[in-house]
Amino acid sequence: MSIAERLHAVQARIRSAETAYGRPAGSVRLLAVSKTHPAAALREAHAAGQCAFGENYLQEALDKQAELAGLPLEWHFIGPIQSNKTRRIAEGFAWVHSVERLKIAERLSAQRPAELPPLAVCIEVNVSGEASKSGVGPAELPALAHAVAALPRLQLRGLMSVPAPASDFAAQRRPHAQLRALFEALNADGFALDTLSMGMSDDLEAAVAEGSTLLRIGTAIFGPRH
Repeated sequence: MSIAERLHAVQARIRSAETAYGRPAGSVRLLAVSKTHPAAALREAHAAGQCAFGENYLQEALDKQAELAGLPLEWHFIGPIQSNKTRRIAEGFAWVHSVERLKIAERLSAQRPAELPPLAVCIEVNVSGEASKSGVGPAELPALAHAVAALPRLQLRGLMSVPAPASDFAAQRRPHAQLRALFEALNADGFALDTLSMGMSDDLEAAVAEGSTLLRIGTAIFGPRH
């Protein structure tokens, strides 16, 4: 299958899941995760209608941005963030999904160019409590959310998670339900969050069932990572 065919198959899965779980048509957005795939693959996906792309590695993303500068693409940074990378991320991306420390958020805010809109950010939450996973713990989330929301050049849009893989549907839904509960608790506390960045190629339907608004899909669109 071509990238365009796979992209359209993923879009059909999303529409089917929206219908199955009572979600409004078009309420779940697709982020094409293009890490390790060449710029030509992104160009092909864009020709098939995809505009938002997620990258994990800064230098790789910057190279693709330069190569694809003529296309109206929306760039999302979804990988771990080191302090020495914040300036280029603040300058070159519309979204950052992987904020987990206040220090990183403060640097992104300070380094966001004044002529650009505020940087849309999600806080990454470690819902499964695995030591190997990135993200803030659920108990520490409210304090971090309040601090991030107060920063002038950021717009806190929502939460993101990367749960451990699970094979059965109920197990896939569980961590997404946890993230949704945290999201709803913050909104009940006065936040105006609108984004739940959760769900990937293998658990897309479970994420939509639990309220995902933005799916991060790589393999199902581009094939295995290089």
